[in-house]
Amino acid sequence: MFIHPFVSQDCWDILGILSDEFPRFRPPEFFMDVRRRPPRPPPATADASLESERHRLLKPTGAVDGGAPPPTPTPKASDALPLPLYLTNGIFFTLFFSVAYYLLHRWRDKIRTHTPLHVVTLSEIAAIVSLIASFIYLLGFFGIDFVQSFISRASHDAWDVDDDAPDHFIIDEDRRRGPCPAAIECPVPPIAAIVSPSKMVDPAPVNLPEEDEEIVKLVVSGTIPSYSLESKLGDCKRAASIRREALQRLTGKSILELPFEGFDYQAILGQCCEMPVGYVQIPVGIAGPLLLDGFEYSVPMATTEGCLVASTNRGCKAIYASGGATSMLLRDGMTRAPVVRFGTAKRAAELKFFLENPENFETLSVIFNRSSRFARLQGIHCAIAGKNLYMRFSCSTGDAMGMNMVSKGVQNVLDFLQTDFPDIDVIGISGNFCSDKKPAAVNWIEGRGKSVVCEAIIKEDVVRKVLKTTTAALVELNMLKNLAGSAVAGALGGFNAHAGNIVSALFIATGQDPAQNVESSHCITMMEAVNDGKDLHVSVTMPSIEVGTVGGGTQLPSQSACLNLLGVKGANKDSPGSNSRLLATIIAGSVLAGELSLMSAIASGQLVNSHMKYNRSSRDVSKVAS
Repeated sequence: MFIHPFVSQDCWDILGILSDEFPRFRPPEFFMDVRRRPPRPPPATADASLESERHRLLKPTGAVDGGAPPPTPTPKASDALPLPLYLTNGIFFTLFFSVAYYLLHRWRDKIRTHTPLHVVTLSEIAAIVSLIASFIYLLGFFGIDFVQSFISRASHDAWDVDDDAPDHFIIDEDRRRGPCPAAIECPVPPIAAIVSPSKMVDPAPVNLPEEDEEIVKLVVSGTIPSYSLESKLGDCKRAASIRREALQRLTGKSILELPFEGFDYQAILGQCCEMPVGYVQIPVGIAGPLLLDGFEYSVPMATTEGCLVASTNRGCKAIYASGGATSMLLRDGMTRAPVVRFGTAKRAAELKFFLENPENFETLSVIFNRSSRFARLQGIHCAIAGKNLYMRFSCSTGDAMGMNMVSKGVQNVLDFLQTDFPDIDVIGISGNFCSDKKPAAVNWIEGRGKSVVCEAIIKEDVVRKVLKTTTAALVELNMLKNLAGSAVAGALGGFNAHAGNIVSALFIATGQDPAQNVESSHCITMMEAVNDGKDLHVSVTMPSIEVGTVGGGTQLPSQSACLNLLGVKGANKDSPGSNSRLLATIIAGSVLAGELSLMSAIASGQLVNSHMKYNRSSRDVSKVAS
């Protein structure tokens, strides 16, 4: 409700009568009495006062303090002044500097005339008294408030709460920019948009320390943003615990079965995940040993699909019994393709010719390679759509997957091009010609990340005894299923049985970006009979495996352990990039094993039986749900 500031005296008398006759009726306490000059907030604590008012408006009734009414504003010394505060300040400012100038002028005259300084006249006594009085006034209204502002700001800025909110359990405000710096300029949303009182229940009360309980209430009320807990508290695990409890109270749903203990929340701060409340358990199985290029590898696979690890393990056994598989790295280069626009298609074509001119490549390489000591520009492939130009930069990135690295190099080149092409309009650092995390023909044809081919010759007796099928049956099935069937389906890079299964399991286990499984699973599986039709030649060609052994999720303890199991943990100091390239070949070899086993199961008619045996839960679902 809005009350006009110039309310008549009669209105206030009527409100008083209503209050006496009807005790339950009370005028809202935030209606300011216009008969008294409103108190002026201290100059240095304006921000804190605004935040305190924001807290009072945000706090839903009964959400934090049991429905207690807002406290009555504390009277201030400025209320007793006979004049408005700005006039009083002006008078004392003028008085202070005037008498100071007068006394200095008088003392200078006394020094010139050799008059003792302690001999003063009545006017000088009045001036000294005025100087002392004005100094005390100014010190009280400005000096003390200035010092007090630091204390007040620490409590207000840290949690956006009132002065009486407990602040002994927090550290100083983190000066880093939060996820939404513009939030302080946003209008305060309605209380209903922040939290529904009907949802504020605790499905499973948890005994929290008193300090944490208070913070949970502030998060539930919307006073404290959930995303800021880590920076405010300085303890990532404690922040996750508080956020977890607040989430349960807001939603009315229990997440007690979501694991919380036993995880290093500090390790993911600013790197892997924001606003954590726990972690998901995914079992890791071991397939192998995979005999690849003369070396044995135990392949970790994180999956919840029954039969997947067992099937891949059978494929590894068949490869091992046949003498192993061999692999070859065809290409290694991460890509990024910005999109720029010109006034005409002619100007876009001129930049295309400039970038693809071999004479300019050395200059562009120097500019691009400044982004990192591992980044090395390999080439630029351009495509035009009208007056829009798409520039696909490709570069080596060492043992990192390299998306950030190549993006920084591209930005360097874009800045450099502004000189010769001032009319260039950079629309976006990524124009989807890269192409990242989506199926695209450019990745299938040109490759992205690591391009690998892996092959093996499976002996006739191994096909019969281990895979339980025949070479002829596998060749025919591969042609009709992986080649013709995928073509009928209009597949893009999906000429295989289930490469995505193995790639996803290995990506999760080794800390890769699971979303890049989309293009990393591009694969064509080939099978043909060799050695007079007795043995089976099988191969997988994967043009865009996007992996790294440093950065991102590879730094987490569990994923780091899986990389260490494969012998590719971290960066290779002797040969930068060799660890990530080896990981790509291991993934291709694992895909080869998985393709071989699944195709054999289909050819022999054992697929359904295997899944019924290994991929069916014996638990009573109705009892689990209850």
